[in-house]
Amino acid sequence: MTSSAKITAKIEKPKAVKAKPQDANKKYATGRRKEASARVWVMPGKGRMIVNGKDIAEYFARPVLRMIINQPLAATQSVGQYDVISTVKGSGLSGQAGALRHGISRALSSISEDLHVVLSRGGYLTRDNREVERKKFGHKKARKSFQFSKR
Repeated sequence: MTSSAKITAKIEKPKAVKAKPQDANKKYATGRRKEASARVWVMPGKGRMIVNGKDIAEYFARPVLRMIINQPLAATQSVGQYDVISTVKGSGLSGQAGALRHGISRALSSISEDLHVVLSRGGYLTRDNREVERKKFGHKKARKSFQFSKR
C-alpha cells in the first residue's frame, strides 16, 4: 500500500449526554428482602400505588401483603399523601412485599429527617437479612434427614 491509499480516520470526541433533570419532589430508593429487590419512586400525590404496571390490589391479592407494604406510610401518618411507583423482581410475593416496604421506607426517610426518626424507631429501615439456608448433601432439605433404619 502506498501512503496515499491509507485511510485516515477522524477521531471525534463522544458527545456529552445531558442527564435528564430529576424531579425535585420524586425520591428513589431500593429495597431488598430474601431474593427480591424493589426499585421504588415516591412522589407527592393522592396515594396511588403501582407495582410492575399493575394496581397494588391487583398485584398483591392478599390483604396481609398490602398491610405490610402500607406500614411505613401508616407509621409516618402519610397515607394518601404520596404516590408510589415500583418495579419488583425475584423471590415470591412475600419477599417482594417486604422489599417494597423497605424501599418505601428508605424513600420516605430521604424526604424528611422527622420521617427518618419515626421509620428507624419502627425498624422499617433495617434490611431483613434472613435468607434461605442451602440444602446439604445426604439430607432431604437443609436440615431434614432421611429416615434412619438400623436394619
